[in-house]
Amino acid sequence: MRQGRQPQIIDRSRDQDFMREALTLAAKGAALGEVPVGAVLVQDGEVIGRGFNCPISGSDPSAHAEMVAIRAAATAASNYRLPGSTLYVTLEPCSMCAGLIVHSRVSRVVFGALEPKAGIVQSQGQFFSQGFLNHRVVFEGGILADECGAILSEFFKARRALRK
Repeated sequence: MRQGRQPQIIDRSRDQDFMREALTLAAKGAALGEVPVGAVLVQDGEVIGRGFNCPISGSDPSAHAEMVAIRAAATAASNYRLPGSTLYVTLEPCSMCAGLIVHSRVSRVVFGALEPKAGIVQSQGQFFSQGFLNHRVVFEGGILADECGAILSEFFKARRALRK
């Protein structure tokens, strides 16, 4: 811990509530044909940014749920840095989103389902633990993991059925 920094107090009391909101956003994305991932960014107990995957409908390869939620929060805060915030996302972040999380100074990430192919927080690497980073992110996975995984499984099952 750097000198002068106060230890972060983590409030887990509303983690499931915020993850449920992220799941609702994921369902909105699924209804548009997007991979169902949702995210909410919370600061001081209030949601300051919301997002769901929309790279297809937005013709934007960077429009992951995390990116959309962080952009919305930064715009609302008129600040590209969001210290003291917690990001709730239904799926373990990828490398692009993990980099954004560090650069925007999000303090904590709570994710639902693991992403065994591209998840960089826990599955394919421990990005937030890398010594070269100038910001430390606390993370926790597995919050409502079954529900978060189920919405993805159902989406891809339905997509495969349509291809047959």
